[in-house]
Amino acid sequence: MLDKLQALEDRYEKLNEMLSDPEVINDTKKLREYSKEQADLQEVVENYRRYKEVQEELSDAKTMLEDNLDDDMQDMVKEEIDGLSTEKEELEEKLKILLIPKDPNDDKNVIMEIRGAAGGDEAALFAGDLYRMYSRYAEAQGWKVEVIEYHESDVGGYKEMICMVNGNGAFSKLKYENGAHRVQRVPETESGGRIHTSTATVAVLPEAEEVEVDIHEKDIRVDTFASSGPGGQSVNTTMSAVRLTHEPTGIVVSCQDEKSQLKNKEKAMKVLRARIYEKFQKEAQAEYDESRKSAVGTGDRSERIRTYNFPQNRVTDHRIGLTIQKLDQILEGKLGEIVDALIIEEQTKKLEEIGE
Repeated sequence: MLDKLQALEDRYEKLNEMLSDPEVINDTKKLREYSKEQADLQEVVENYRRYKEVQEELSDAKTMLEDNLDDDMQDMVKEEIDGLSTEKEELEEKLKILLIPKDPNDDKNVIMEIRGAAGGDEAALFAGDLYRMYSRYAEAQGWKVEVIEYHESDVGGYKEMICMVNGNGAFSKLKYENGAHRVQRVPETESGGRIHTSTATVAVLPEAEEVEVDIHEKDIRVDTFASSGPGGQSVNTTMSAVRLTHEPTGIVVSCQDEKSQLKNKEKAMKVLRARIYEKFQKEAQAEYDESRKSAVGTGDRSERIRTYNFPQNRVTDHRIGLTIQKLDQILEGKLGEIVDALIIEEQTKKLEEIGE
């Protein structure tokens, strides 16, 4: 581990030199690439440097104990050794976690697709609850939510809601939401007071940058049509809505949220790029994905990952066996306790894999 850490510190210093090179400064692509690499290394390097300082201070303190010190001084040195030993152990654990291979998508924005599944109108209402929950969680994280496309149900909620979440590290926390979410409650339309079970699915895709997905204009069919739903006088009269079809893969994306056809096309392209990126990633990493099936957040959308039980104010995440009696708070966007537990579980599994 120490050899690996030293190599990373050496690379960090090398990047410092390169970022001062006029040739790199004038090359936008290299400057962005090296700056990102340096930023990714900063936390591990800072902790490694502190680890080396603690080791040195600990060695000096132990040497002092060999001198003829009075009792008070000996007690002070022993206390310092205890404190430094504890800090050293904490830094070792932190450095192990920092050395876990990072998901390359963690820093990306997110395309989130929420759909009502089994349960008809109640499933659509639940999809609306999930969208509001994620919107509030995003707001608390300082992220911005931008609606791309939605289809409301007649009773409220959404048959489908597609939105983009823009913010640093959005994918690193929202990726655990991939899968089927189940709700147990008495629907407003139920006169007999019986509890119904419904589901909604959530797909979380990392936004793909243009350099990651090579999409040719000739492969995209663009159709325009009139927007439908609320939106003012221009609705149903202006051909502002856009449908993009990527013919090689058959992937279709529509967007009608904006009044401008150009803006709708830009939004639709982001979703299209993310879906194509996900498709290529799955195909290229099928073998890797197979080995991760037992890991947290496999991304299997048919997997029931969480249950929201209204009568008991309970939320259970089935992947890690976590149950919390705070359903009302979680629906207000206070997802931190669940997300933190999922992150710790995934880190533990990765550490075990590295150990093996």
